Parts: sequence; C-alpha cells; structure tokens
Amino acid sequence: MFTALTNPEIARYSRHLLLPEIGVAGQLRLKNARVLIVGTGGLGAPLALYLAAAGVGTLGLVDFDFVEESNLQRQIIHSVRDVGRPKVASASDRIKAINPHIKVITHDTTLTGKNALEILRDYEVVADGTDNFQTRYLVNDACAMLGIPNVYGSIFQFEGQSSVFYAKEGPCYRCLFPEPPPPGLVPSCAEGGVLGVLPGIIGTIQATEVIKLIVGGKTPHAALPVGETEPDGGKPLIGRLLLFDAWRMQFRELKLTKDPRCPLCGENRTITGLIDYEQFCGLKKPETEKPVAKITATELKARLDRGDPLQIIDTREPHERAIVKFPTAKIIPLGQMTRRMNELDPAIDAVFICKIGQRSIFAIRALERAHYAGKMFNLQDGINAWAREVDKSLPTY
Repeated sequence: MFTALTNPEIARYSRHLLLPEIGVAGQLRLKNARVLIVGTGGLGAPLALYLAAAGVGTLGLVDFDFVEESNLQRQIIHSVRDVGRPKVASASDRIKAINPHIKVITHDTTLTGKNALEILRDYEVVADGTDNFQTRYLVNDACAMLGIPNVYGSIFQFEGQSSVFYAKEGPCYRCLFPEPPPPGLVPSCAEGGVLGVLPGIIGTIQATEVIKLIVGGKTPHAALPVGETEPDGGKPLIGRLLLFDAWRMQFRELKLTKDPRCPLCGENRTITGLIDYEQFCGLKKPETEKPVAKITATELKARLDRGDPLQIIDTREPHERAIVKFPTAKIIPLGQMTRRMNELDPAIDAVFICKIGQRSIFAIRALERAHYAGKMFNLQDGINAWAREVDKSLPTY
C-alpha cells in the first residue's frame, strides 16, 4: 500500500489535491485502487482515459475483440493505426501514453461464468462497459457475490443510462431488470446505431462514479494512511438510475430500491453461483428448434447468375437502405413482415437480407409462426457479406 505521493505525482494531480473533497487522502486512495473495466469500446474508452488521467493506480481491461474501422466513430481510445489490433493492447498503449505511472493488466478474453469470479476478485470496483445482456447479468452477479460495486452504463442511439449497483448498500441490476428482454427485441448498436459522442458522456459519468466510490471509501480496500482526514466522496448513484437523452439534451433520474424478492440480493436468495448466461438470455436455441436455412453471398450470386427464380426481401428501414441498396430487392421492413405476407409468392424461394444477418432471421421466424408456406433462406452475415465477397464497390457499415 502506498502511503505518500511523490513530488512528480503532486505536480501531476495538483488540481485534485486542491479540492478538499479529494485532497491528498483521496488521491492516495486513487493511487492504491484497482479498477476493472469490462469492455474497451464506446463506454470503456472514456472510462479508461479518465481513470488513467485521474491516477487510478491499477487498471484492468477485459476485452476479446479487435479494433475495426467502424469503432473509430466513438471509441476514442483507439486510432487508425490500431485497426486490426486487440482492443486491450491498443487501450493499454494509450493509457500508458497518458499516464506512465499506471499499472495496466490486460485480460484478452471473453468474460464468462467460468472465469469471471477469478478475474473480478482482484479488483475493488468494476465498471461495466459492455453492450450485451448476458455479460451485464454476469458482471452484476459476480460483483454481488464478491461484494464489489458495479458501475453500470448502457447506450443506444441517442439515449444512455448509468447507475451504481452495489448489493451491499442498495439494489443490484436484477432488482431493476429481473429478466432480460426476448432475444432480438433490443437491437445492438451495430444494428440500431449510436451517436458518436453519447458513449463519451455516459462513460465519463461512469468514470466520475468510480472516482467518487474510491475517494469516499466505499470500496472494499479503502484504508487511509494514519493521520489522514476522511474525504467526502459525494453522493454516488447507488439506488438511483440516471437517464440521458442526447437528442433533447435532457437528464432524468429514477429512484431504485432493493427488491426483497431478488433471487441474487433479496431476502430469500436462490442464485448462489454463476449460471449459464447465454441460456438465461435466450441465446441458446432449443434442440427441438429447426435451424433457419441460410445462403452465403457467393451462393446467392451463383443462383442469380444462373437465373434461378428468387424473391429477395430487404428487411431494413428506409434510412438504412440509403447507405447501400441491394439490387432487385423487395422492401418489407421487419415490423411489417407478417401483415404484408401476402405480397410474397410461396412458389418462389425467398432470400431475406439485413445488415449482418440477424434481423432477417427474426423475419423468417415471424413468417414461420404465421404459417407462411414458401421456402425461405437467410443471407448469412447480411448485405455486408455481399459487399465484402461479391460486389466490392459497395460499402460495408
């Protein structure tokens, strides 16, 4: 444990030291702190940058992904030269460039029920920058079991939200969302889009909450050197959900309370260990469910070249088709699919397309439930695959 700041650190963090709410004692807590950031994308980027600049002594980064060009619109910790690199490696380099005093521990892996407790137990605060429900529930459950505060953030299009789920002092994520939404009901940012600055705003709010928790002594290992005065720590978002609408520039706040029936942190707990989160979120298909027939971009091209009779159904919205159009496709957005089913010819094979081949699966499933009798195929990996493999003059997005 560090008991003093060096002269270079005093110079670096002088603007913190001048704040009575932080001071030397608060800065020492930051120096001794260990924070894990789950995800180094849109939310993880400002989290990592600001926590490094603030002097958090040890930053852990969990991510299995690689930097892509489409990330650069919002994931400001990465740059053009990092495209193709592991995100944790790119983020680590940037953190060290900002603050060489910071120790960075990279976990280039997917966080799962098998490794989450082992990874998280070495940290005293976890900041959740993920973009999927299975990892959010996993992080929440692991934090509750380890007694660690979970600084939560999520974003979609123009809206974001943030809170601190700390089962020791307030509600957990399951108290707010006992069950995940049905698969496909909430599109990802890759499908629905996101305003580039939005994760910067929400991620910076998360970084603020992390700093307040550490400075205020709400972390499990927040001892102070002998003789130091206890810092204030402010009012963290424990028991509150902050909602932000960037398009209208509005903030709202909801009060959250612990659910006494919560299976994780309530009075009669039934969750005592980490579970299969993909199954919990409905991502594992029942063995009895018939798989959707698929066709690759090159296979579709071959059938079109042969002159096979096909009806190609574009399930995307009008503003998305303005980015790139598929030739000869019939336009039926996903939400209109079943009521416009009579526009399809069951005697002709139908190929359904979208951006990455996910919404088109839901379109096929909806038609199956409506007892559409024709043969249906899903264009694997969507129109992006067509642009990569067949018509390279088209953009991917």
